[in-house]
Amino acid sequence: MDGYYYKQKLNLEDDLVASGVRDRRVLDAIRRVPRHEFVPEESKGLSYSNIALEIGHGQTISQPAIVALMTELLEVREGDRILEIGTGFGYQAAVLAELGARVFTVERIRPLAERAKATLTKLGYKDRVRIFYGDGSRGLKKFAGREGYDGIVIAAAYHKIPSRLLGQLKKEGGRLVMPVGGPNMQELMLVRRVGDKFELSEWGACTFVPFIVGREG
Repeated sequence: MDGYYYKQKLNLEDDLVASGVRDRRVLDAIRRVPRHEFVPEESKGLSYSNIALEIGHGQTISQPAIVALMTELLEVREGDRILEIGTGFGYQAAVLAELGARVFTVERIRPLAERAKATLTKLGYKDRVRIFYGDGSRGLKKFAGREGYDGIVIAAAYHKIPSRLLGQLKKEGGRLVMPVGGPNMQELMLVRRVGDKFELSEWGACTFVPFIVGREG
């Protein structure tokens, strides 16, 4: 690993711990993923700063602290089937794959989906991450398995939790993490399925791009 990025990764890990991240597995996964491969060339010097970065098309790569928190809340275990809505450049998908998840990720903007596929393939994640171009609001029921997804993570904000996606969540213990709210006020929410009921908890204010229903090229 390039020595420059290695030092930055150590500094980022300190920042994540200071922000409250405690799960050692999540911290190790984030350290292993080369975030500089998932940002535009002009932003590589900021790859390991704890900030969101623009990736074009009005989208961003989330700040590492938010990625870490959302990943912690998913409680990913080896072999879990995880659905991600909003692939971006593929960074969150890589972190999930490092934890042993089978990731099915949907991106509605074709150039981002293509870039993510190329990067994830280059870095050896091809067998653990499947990328789809389309309307993520529909989920991917075909790949949910008999029991549904173990976890769903949505990297865009909506005014409510989409019922169609809740229906693809594992029937017992499934977790869904997403920002809920409008453009000016959002709350990170965790939904846990317990039988036919859903338990909700709030995990702090956040800022995400809007969740858009419909296909865009």
